[in-house]
Amino acid sequence: MDPAASKPYAARVEPSAKRFRVMFGGAAIADTVDARLLFETGRQPVIYFPPADVAMDSLAPSAQVARCPHKGEAAHWTLRRGGRVAENAAWTYRAPGDPGAAGIAGLVGFRWNAMDGWMEEDSPLLGHARDPHKRIDTLPSTRAVAVAAKGKLLAESRASVLLFETGLPVRPYLPRSDIAMALLRASETRTVCPYKGVATYFDAVLDRATIKDVAWCYETPFPEVGLIKGMLAFYPERVDSLKLAPR
Repeated sequence: MDPAASKPYAARVEPSAKRFRVMFGGAAIADTVDARLLFETGRQPVIYFPPADVAMDSLAPSAQVARCPHKGEAAHWTLRRGGRVAENAAWTYRAPGDPGAAGIAGLVGFRWNAMDGWMEEDSPLLGHARDPHKRIDTLPSTRAVAVAAKGKLLAESRASVLLFETGLPVRPYLPRSDIAMALLRASETRTVCPYKGVATYFDAVLDRATIKDVAWCYETPFPEVGLIKGMLAFYPERVDSLKLAPR
């Protein structure tokens, strides 16, 4: 069972002074410095736009109506612009039932993956909206780190960068010079993180056994986490041992 599902529901809406844009059909279909962020238990923040900052002439009412036990009934919109069509890709809650969500009444939300892209000021926004209450620190460390799998030492370092991210375990990022790169093979897997950028992955090939996507790397991370550029981090659950010394 998802632990978040057992928590009491809570919602709150916060204003943001950042400029947000939603790109669709070759142009910005929404552009605002007056967004509202909806925070709900167990979910990533969602950006809502005032209709005055949305190209409403590109939105047509849809027959789809969805109901949320907390936010009430949502009317949907189909987007048409630049030869592109996205069915039911925007929505509006007219009268949210939960008092904490009241601030999004009449505002427009967009289905993230149906859009061509999202911008936060002039930087791409990847994956989902960023939580302004989430913090990431990257700190060089001489604490010993060792990674082993199937009897092989994959990495051993005293020159890591430790990444501390709100709500997540500490992640040691290791220089390639301290990793047995001959045991790793580039994977085709790619993921995006709104806080760090685009991650590439590596498989470990050990005695003819392959551990899929055992490590990842940000080759061109966002400037805020530039210290991890080109370094590798390993999934503790995919190796036999990942040890970070206490001092």
